[in-house]
Amino acid sequence: MANLKEIRNRIASVSSTMQITSAMKMVSAAKLKKAQDAITAMRPYADKLTELLQNLSANLDADGGSRYAEAREVKKVLVVSISSNRGLCGAFNSNIVKQSVALTQEKYAGKQVDFVTIGKKANDLLRKRFTIVSNHNTIFDDLSFEAVAQIAEALMQRFAEGQYDRIDLVYNHFKNAATQKVMTEQFLPIQPPAERVAPSVDYLYEPSEVEIVSQLIPKALKTQLYKAIRDSFASEHGARMTAMHKATDNASELRDQLKLTYNKARQAAITNEILEIVGGAEALAG
Repeated sequence: MANLKEIRNRIASVSSTMQITSAMKMVSAAKLKKAQDAITAMRPYADKLTELLQNLSANLDADGGSRYAEAREVKKVLVVSISSNRGLCGAFNSNIVKQSVALTQEKYAGKQVDFVTIGKKANDLLRKRFTIVSNHNTIFDDLSFEAVAQIAEALMQRFAEGQYDRIDLVYNHFKNAATQKVMTEQFLPIQPPAERVAPSVDYLYEPSEVEIVSQLIPKALKTQLYKAIRDSFASEHGARMTAMHKATDNASELRDQLKLTYNKARQAAITNEILEIVGGAEALAG
């Protein structure tokens, strides 16, 4: 059994760790509220934009739309892996990397697969095995639609120029603070709706419908990427808050066990001292 001093040091160390994890939990909870409000407010807009794009999808073959909707034989694939810059958030980052690697080994086996990484963690792990064509670590320092739009434009250009035949997004979809789901989402080429349903409203277009579609598609693609990054950002704080909550609980449980061990060791030491005093007194009396 460890001596009393060692146990006291361990209790102090665990208590210090518990204070840190508890503080990190509260910080993540505060950041989560803001990130959750942002993605919740954005989803209706993104969904409506997608719906509008589907209503106009008949013109995807017109100029301005065909280059982003062109279905080719998939030989070269670009995977956009969205992670975080920091750890201590459970399996948040490792799940993204696992899903990204699984795509290269299963769905796109035998094809050229390159990566664009958004977040330091995915870049650090994937660059050891795959080609990273670009990395965007600083996007989370000041997350804005304008900054994401530049990344989306670069992706759209790579596809339009034929550098890649398909571009997929891999990110964590935010459900709630305790639940995040890894999503693999096709970014390019644009997928037409599975079923073409005649619009319930007869729209009048000004300017022409073709021109509207040509402007709407880039806007929709930028919004799709922005929503994915916003989803990932909220998921990161939810995952970190949950991980720190569990770490705090585990530290509290370990501290209680150490205190119990300390009390038992202290009681045993006191008992031994009493026995030594009694034994010494009997020896003197004899």
